Amino acid sequence: MAIIDADAHVLESEHTWDYMLDSERDFRPKIVSTPNDADSGGESWLVDGRLHGKARNVGGDTPRESREMADIAARIRHMDQLGVDVQVLYPTIFLRPFTRRPEIELALARSYNRWLADIWKSAPDRLRWVAVLPLLTMDKALEELRWSRENGACGIFVRGLEGDKQLTDPYFYPLYEEASRLDLPVCVHSATGSFAVHDFFDPDSGFNKFKLAVVGSFHSVLFYGIPQRFPRLKIAFIEVSAQWVPYVLHDIARRWQRRGGKTLSKDVLRENRLYVACQTDDDLSYVLKYAGPDNLVIGSDYGHADTASELDALRNLKQSGEVDGRVIDKILGDNPRALYGL
Repeated sequence: MAIIDADAHVLESEHTWDYMLDSERDFRPKIVSTPNDADSGGESWLVDGRLHGKARNVGGDTPRESREMADIAARIRHMDQLGVDVQVLYPTIFLRPFTRRPEIELALARSYNRWLADIWKSAPDRLRWVAVLPLLTMDKALEELRWSRENGACGIFVRGLEGDKQLTDPYFYPLYEEASRLDLPVCVHSATGSFAVHDFFDPDSGFNKFKLAVVGSFHSVLFYGIPQRFPRLKIAFIEVSAQWVPYVLHDIARRWQRRGGKTLSKDVLRENRLYVACQTDDDLSYVLKYAGPDNLVIGSDYGHADTASELDALRNLKQSGEVDGRVIDKILGDNPRALYGL
């Protein structure tokens, strides 16, 4: 059975932006020294007049050439050491809001996607990736989505909030329609695209900045019937653990009951094509009672060093003995294969 890391990261480098057009050179992110900003780790990206810490949240137990994909063979060798057959790659710089200007968003997203496509071509059976879309311009986003699908993308990266919009906003319906047609999951990763939310909380409030928006989007997506409106759409909620699932489902069930007696199915995640990335320290026996065995995946958060980072997550889950081995096999292989269409 192939073991699939459902959430691994790349750390962008200067090479990431080599794919930008000549007309976009003024938008190119720059690396600047920020030694007095402890939150940045001493080095930052400068994008559209804002600094974004580059050296923070970097996993010291992953080689730099592997994190930044300067040596893809080294990344593959490290995957072999970890017992991982496939990694699904997520971005780093895009976890925060970085511009309000559509032309800058388009330039960075397009360059990033071409960088990832070249990485995929180097190891198409081992490295897959989720596309970053210029969602401030929906027609451009759909064009970029189609290109990415043809060049190895197996999912769509979105944040718990995108600008001033929740993911249930009708603005995103064309995206969901095209994602359904292309059989690409919408992957809601721990992140925020809202400047208001990001800037409201202090730098250490990562839970409030990034996690709660994703949990809230799960609640809204299910409560307002997005899966019923788009019956082929798959949606995943990544890097927020899974222990909140029982609470959210319990809350929805009570609200539906008060609004007219609608009941919540016991197999709600599978029936609605909703997936959640768990962690090895989740109480999986408890979570599985609500999530079921077919819709949990797990990732290592490779390249990062935050609360979700656990390089040996997949191996540890296999060895834990906490739940039935057949369920573990689903979480490690069958479920991410179904989610990403691998």
